[in-house]
Amino acid sequence: MIRLGHIIVGIAVLVSLCDSASGVERFPPPEFESGYEIPSPTVPNPRQTVYEYIDAVALLVALGLSSYLVLRKRSRRAIFVLMVLSLVYFGFWRKGCVCPIGAIQNVTLSLFDRDYVVPIVVAVFFVLPLAFTLFFGRVFCAAVCPLGAIQDLVLLRPMPVPNWLEGGLRLFAYVYLAAAVLFAATGSAFVICRYDPFVSFFRLSGNFNILVLGVCFLVVGMFIGRPYCRFVCPYGVILRQLSRISKWKVTITPDECVQCRLCEDSCPFGAIREPTTDWPAHYYEKSKRRLALLIILLPILVLLCGWIGSGLKPVTSRMHATVRLAERIYLEDTGKVEGTTDASSAFRATGEETEEFYAKASNIREKFDLGGWLFGGFVGFMIGLKLVGVSVMRRRLDYEADRASCMACGRCFEYCPREHVRLKKVKEASGKT
Repeated sequence: MIRLGHIIVGIAVLVSLCDSASGVERFPPPEFESGYEIPSPTVPNPRQTVYEYIDAVALLVALGLSSYLVLRKRSRRAIFVLMVLSLVYFGFWRKGCVCPIGAIQNVTLSLFDRDYVVPIVVAVFFVLPLAFTLFFGRVFCAAVCPLGAIQDLVLLRPMPVPNWLEGGLRLFAYVYLAAAVLFAATGSAFVICRYDPFVSFFRLSGNFNILVLGVCFLVVGMFIGRPYCRFVCPYGVILRQLSRISKWKVTITPDECVQCRLCEDSCPFGAIREPTTDWPAHYYEKSKRRLALLIILLPILVLLCGWIGSGLKPVTSRMHATVRLAERIYLEDTGKVEGTTDASSAFRATGEETEEFYAKASNIREKFDLGGWLFGGFVGFMIGLKLVGVSVMRRRLDYEADRASCMACGRCFEYCPREHVRLKKVKEASGKT
C-alpha cells in the first residue's frame, strides 16, 4: 500500500506541474525597458466560487467516509487509500488551500474586526471537522488532513516517545495556537499560513526556509509518527479537546480485550493506554494531596504566565506593520538611522502627521498588552491542566485508545486477534449468503 501511495503522489505532482504550465495570461504584462522582472506569485491564483463549494462538498464526503471506515468498516487499508486520495486532492491538487488549520486565523479576525467577513467556504472548512470530531473522534486527522497524510506516508521505523517528553513537547502546540490567535486578532499576521511547513511541497514553490522546515519535519517523521500533528498543529489542539467528549470513539477490539499487547506495539503515536492496577493506599493519598495543591496553585500560575505574556508586548507588537513603521520613522526623525525605507518614504508621501501615526501605533501596543495577558494566561492555564491531569489517577481494565491522542489511523485493528476473528465470521457469513 505504501508503494501505491507513492505512485499516486507522484502522479499528483506531475498533474500539478502540467496544470501550472498550462496557465495562459488573459492580458499580457507590459514590457519594462529597465529590465524589471515581475515576481512569481507566492500564493495560488484565486479560484472560481463553484470550485470552492466543490471543495466543501469533497470535505464533507471525505469526513463521512473516514467516519465510516474508522468506526464501522474498521479497515486500515481503506483508511490508507482515503488518506492518499485526500493528500492528492486537498494537498497537491488544491495546493493546501482552503485549510481548516489556517482557518483559525480567518475566524479569529472576523470576531475582532468588524470590517472583515470570513468567507463561507472558510467557515465551513473550519466548522465541519470540529463537528465530526464531536460525534466520531479525530476522523479528520485519520484520513482527510493532507498535512497528516504526507507525514504518515514517510513513516518507516516508528520510535516511541516517552510520555513525559511528549507531554512537554505538546505544550508548544498550545503556545502556537495562542500566538496565532493573538496575531490574527490584532491584524498583525497569519503565522499559521506563513510558517506552514508543507505548503511548499503542495505548491511546488515558496520560501526556501519553509521548504527546509518541511523537509526537517518529514525526516523526523520517518521515525516519529506525525511530529507536526502531535507537537505543533494548533488545530489539533482543538480537536484533542473535542475528541475527549465525542459521542463515539475508536475501540481497539470489536468485542473483548484479551490483553495480548499487540495493539500497544502497533501504535506509532503512543495513544494506547494499558490497564491499571490497584494502587497502594499511601500512594493514592499522596496523589490526592498533590492534586489539591495543584488546583490551588492553578490561578497563581495563570496570573504569573499572564504577567509574563504582557511583558512581551515590545516584542509581540512588532509583528504589526504599523508598529514597525512607527519605530522606523521615529529612528529616522531622531537621526538614529540614516536614509529611508520604501515604507517610510511612502508614509511621508501621504502627508499624515507623525504624532497621529505614533498615537495609532500606541493604541495597537495597548491591544498587545491585553492580548499578552490573555495569551500568557491561556498558556499558564494549559500548563496547570496538564499538571493536574498527571495527578489524576484513572482506572482501566483493558487496553484502550486514548481519545485525545488517537489519530484513528486504524493500525491497531490489524494487530488485534479478536478483529481477525470478527473478519473471519463476516467472511463466512457473506459466503453462506
